[in-house]
Amino acid sequence: MRPVDPHQPVVILGGFLITEEAYQPMAQAIRQSGVADVVVVPVSRLDWLLTSWGFGWRRVLDRVAAAVEQQQTLSSSGTVTLVGHSSGGVMLRLYLSDEEFQGRRYSGSDRCDRLVTLGSPHQAIRATPLRAMVDRRYPGCHHPNVDYVAVAGELDLSAAMASAFSRRSAAGSYRSITGEATVSGDGLVPVSSALLKDARHHVLADTAHGGLFGSHWYGSPERVHAWWQFVQS
Repeated sequence: MRPVDPHQPVVILGGFLITEEAYQPMAQAIRQSGVADVVVVPVSRLDWLLTSWGFGWRRVLDRVAAAVEQQQTLSSSGTVTLVGHSSGGVMLRLYLSDEEFQGRRYSGSDRCDRLVTLGSPHQAIRATPLRAMVDRRYPGCHHPNVDYVAVAGELDLSAAMASAFSRRSAAGSYRSITGEATVSGDGLVPVSSALLKDARHHVLADTAHGGLFGSHWYGSPERVHAWWQFVQS
């Protein structure tokens, strides 16, 4: 695989029920590193609710495809970096594929040579049918010309500031994904699930899945600088 251009444009796809404005600080922090441009794919809460079905995934992935094509015009390398948070990271693995999905072939690996996932539930004993399909059909780092980087967060839920609700919800989520309630994770996704097999791995301490889970999450500027520096290393 050829080296990835550190200044090439970036396309961000957020997570379930999180709208694009939540990712603007992340986009701005990445821009400050000197990349050509960063865009966040616009996805409403209704759009996310529709992703329970295949046609809903296609609606979102069509927007990813349009954003990537737009960003390619700004890329001196002709390629784009993808960043996916939570479920968005799993969906982008499907976008990279050249197999047909819902009547369309995205073949994103022809346009994108790096995928960064943030707290994405890649491997799970219990997953939605579509997420399970992705991991079954495109296991691990499926495309040799793509640099896969998987970032996970660790959150100390035994700390005094963690609410009883946070501890209970984390335990339930961890159990549904791994079968165990006491594993390490970001409050929603266990570390073992977020670290995609065969990808480059980076674990961030004191990092929550989202703003509802803790004061520092993957999109907090200081956390963005940390994982983006690792991505570019």
